[in-house]
Formats: sequence, structure tokens, C-alpha cells
Amino acid sequence: GLPMASFDELKAKYNAVLDKGHDVGMTVQNLNMEGEQLLIRGVVPSDYAKNELWDVAKGVDASVSDLILDVNVQSGLKYTVKSGDTLSKIAKRFYGDANHYHEIAKASGIDNPDRINVGQTITLP
Repeated sequence: GLPMASFDELKAKYNAVLDKGHDVGMTVQNLNMEGEQLLIRGVVPSDYAKNELWDVAKGVDASVSDLILDVNVQSGLKYTVKSGDTLSKIAKRFYGDANHYHEIAKASGIDNPDRINVGQTITLP
């Protein structure tokens, strides 16, 4: 049979999943080999984020036979506001819906959604 893929090879193969994870607010908890499979375990702020990760993984390899993608949705994850962010952009990025900014503002105790500052920590509901 084929030689077993190494951790580095599988990590490179599924790098797009890790990149997308960064985009959708995934906190990676484990990244290692489980037998012959790459394990990516983490938490994401929404079902939208989880589905985005699965879409990318299946785009890399439809069978996803050499990947264990163990992603859980967890509310209350923190995000630090970066330059150029608005609550609408953050909502679109993590929830796929710009209107979700209402919930983020509420969860973060923000009275005026138009006023967020770089470096401010917000809570993803």
C-alpha cells in the first residue's frame, strides 16, 4: 500500500481548513495525528462557521478519510476588534449574516453598535 502520510503532509493538505478556521473564529485545541488521520479539534462561535469548515475540508478531499474534524460550537467566545472591523462585518464573518450584529452587541454589553474600538474584546453570543 501507499506509505502513511506524515503529519506535515496532512497539515499541508488541509491547510485551507486551518486558514478558514482563522477566518471564522476557530480556536484550535488540538492539531495532531490520530493513527493515520490528521485531527483538527477546536471550537467555533456558530453553526455557520462549522459548516464553512466542513465545506472547505470536503473541497480538499470529498471522502475526508484522512481527517478528523472535531469542531464544536461554543457561545461566549471572545474576539478582539481589529482595525477596519465593524460589528456588521464581524457578524457576517462569523455568522454569515451581517444582521447578527444586534446579538453580538447585546452579548458584549455594547450600547452603540456603531462605536467599537480597536483592541476592544467582544463576546460572540
